[in-house]
Amino acid sequence: MLFNRQWSPLELSIWISTWAGLAALLIGAMLAWLFARVSFRGKWFIEGLTMLPLVLPPTVLGFYLLTALGRRGIGPLFEQVFGFTLVFSWTGAIVAATIAALPLVIQTVKPSILTLNRETEDAARVDGCNEVQVLRHVTLPLIRGSLTSGGILAFLRALGEFGATLLVAGNIPGRTQTLSMAVYDAVQANDIATANYLVLILSLITFMLLFVAIRINNTLSANA
Repeated sequence: MLFNRQWSPLELSIWISTWAGLAALLIGAMLAWLFARVSFRGKWFIEGLTMLPLVLPPTVLGFYLLTALGRRGIGPLFEQVFGFTLVFSWTGAIVAATIAALPLVIQTVKPSILTLNRETEDAARVDGCNEVQVLRHVTLPLIRGSLTSGGILAFLRALGEFGATLLVAGNIPGRTQTLSMAVYDAVQANDIATANYLVLILSLITFMLLFVAIRINNTLSANA
């Protein structure tokens, strides 16, 4: 069972980052489309709220999430419906990492939607495509580069998340201890060799994926 197994910090970090990255990409892409294409009262306020994780101290964000997901929030109802808790579990870590990564996806995908040539979409509609077909065969292929970059950045943000995840999920070895937390524990224990090893792993993963995201953005700029 996933909820009872023991995870290594690397396994848990990849697991949390993958799901958080996918969730942030899906939610962020929908919000980016909403902010770019739909006008409604209070849009500036809602868009501002989605940007808060970029500027709030991680501990403040974690405190808000802990309050919302814990016993004073939806925690009891969630546990009653789904049978497991969000706080002090890797599921809570996924939620925290998703919220932290969401602004990066929105800010990466929204400009591509704003600069999208609507005449191409309109031509597809004239040819008989419905909205789902326009989205699948026209819109998504045109912004796939920004979606890929947004997904990579979301994964990396989730991989490096520490403060909010620590407050929501805790630092439980084998259960919620990610690579970032393992580095902190190693430094606290003066185990510099282990800290160096873990930092090297994190750095290699981050550098490789970050260079891919930069290369995609450069390609998009050159083709614009």
